[in-house]
Amino acid sequence: MTARTDESLPPPKEILVINVSRIGDTLLTTPVLRALSFAWPRARISFLGHPKRAEIIHHLPFVSAVGTITKRRAFWRDRFRGQRWDLALVYGFDRQLVAYAQRVADRVVAFRQEDLYLNDKLYRSVERPPFQTMHAARSPLLLTESIGVADAGYRLHYVVAPEEQEWARAALGRVVPVGARPLIGLQVASFPTKGYRDWPVGHFAGLCARIAERWPRAHFLLLGGKLERPRIDELAARLGARASSLAGTLSLRQSAAVMSRLDLYIGVDTGPTHIMGALEPPMVALYHCYSPSRLLAPLERPACYIVDHPRAAEGCGPETPMAEIEVDTVWQMVLEALAPHSAG
Repeated sequence: MTARTDESLPPPKEILVINVSRIGDTLLTTPVLRALSFAWPRARISFLGHPKRAEIIHHLPFVSAVGTITKRRAFWRDRFRGQRWDLALVYGFDRQLVAYAQRVADRVVAFRQEDLYLNDKLYRSVERPPFQTMHAARSPLLLTESIGVADAGYRLHYVVAPEEQEWARAALGRVVPVGARPLIGLQVASFPTKGYRDWPVGHFAGLCARIAERWPRAHFLLLGGKLERPRIDELAARLGARASSLAGTLSLRQSAAVMSRLDLYIGVDTGPTHIMGALEPPMVALYHCYSPSRLLAPLERPACYIVDHPRAAEGCGPETPMAEIEVDTVWQMVLEALAPHSAG
């Protein structure tokens, strides 16, 4: 694919992308990085992200360097280093990060900031789309489009390194019973500030009971972090020996490596579900009507089975319970996703 770029923009040799954000928003930058690499295949692309999230970008074939930055460190970061970039794209609205980019890059592209002084110094200032009017994978590409860079697909990109694949194989061998199949990963909770996205533990337990009846050798891996432990522990107690909890024991990249070896992933809308959208195994994703799939579901992702809240078309507020998604609705998607697996 050949991109038509802004004729007033000299072909950059060094490109910087800054995105200090959560797991999902970091992954949503990967179509941007891919588009830039297609437009300028000889350019060296660097990425700076959140200290706990930038590792998501490791091993991408079109990124030359990955580092970390925070708005507090941004003031000092360039004071003792001489590196410069021809072009920088900045995501978010932290004044310190935009100001840093303007110090170290010849041209800076960002969404319109509240600071008029910063806006005046931007090479391109892009209007942020109104709330819930554009899919989350498309809005970051507004910055690249503003400089004439053509989109190179909307699929999220994540690479599990060979050594990580081998680690995951060995780790699963220690917790999963021999011959257990299908291996099903469960992400039962979003992060605390988005708790309205959580499907009830009782619904997950009911779904797992149906799966176990249909596939008696099925085994469940309970995924998530320390903050979700109460819900995960409750489900683990209900499932007994059919489940192994990995909650709070894995790093971000270890979790992704494990997820890449699943036969099926079932999860609510949260960071790991975004990661799964960049991997290959079948997935079933559940979306609340306040943040429906039309805005957040993985694009161009094969074997992705979407379950929207029954009020998704009309919209709702965070107070609407996820319990309104019935177990039978999710079960039908599981049957489709696991169709290649025979009973027993």
